[in-house]
Amino acid sequence: MITFGGPLILLDIEGTVSPLAFVQDVMFPYARQRAGRCIAKQWGTEVIAQLARDAGVPAFATPAEAEAAVQRLMEEDAKVTGLKLLQGMIWEEGFRNGELRSRIFDDVPPALANWCREGREIRIYSSGSVHAQRLFFAHTKRGDLTQHFSGYYDTTTGSKRDSASYASIAADCGVPTDQILFVSDVVEELNAARNAGMVTAIAVRPGNQPAPQHEHPAITTFSEIALA
Repeated sequence: MITFGGPLILLDIEGTVSPLAFVQDVMFPYARQRAGRCIAKQWGTEVIAQLARDAGVPAFATPAEAEAAVQRLMEEDAKVTGLKLLQGMIWEEGFRNGELRSRIFDDVPPALANWCREGREIRIYSSGSVHAQRLFFAHTKRGDLTQHFSGYYDTTTGSKRDSASYASIAADCGVPTDQILFVSDVVEELNAARNAGMVTAIAVRPGNQPAPQHEHPAITTFSEIALA
């Protein structure tokens, strides 16, 4: 249980609002299987140029070379901008044609609604692109939840393990860092947020990996966040 009196709650997605298994066992394989087709459609665009930079090469000679690099980056679970943009494009098609529906924990929708009723602002910070985040919350098995969120942040803001990223988010929101609660399942992210001055809580969800030793208060559901 944690008591929080500030105006802004910042949430991670994977392992916090959604089971790790959905992202890792459904969304990632979906993107892998369709990467080649999407690369062919995007060939010659800035997305492909960014992917080359992500892969550490000046440019790709062929779509097949680009796909091989993308598959490697996905295998490494690289948190890089080009990959996240490409994945977002693939997932958009899946969400829009009904092949994908986001799975979220049961406690999340009522908590989001309650926080909004209480006048709290809710934003998302995830390694997935902002575009993918919007799609994720617009196409959940519990309906469209995007009305609850006032902002989204991704790797274009900076690494989630860098304190400067959290300071940048606070500045963008116009809220002091000590008035923001960040919830994630990753200790290194929480350490960075805390070092920036944010209040933190670690999400202990079914399927999450055991966390290393830390000093962050733990919650198993969002109902354990008491608003002051």
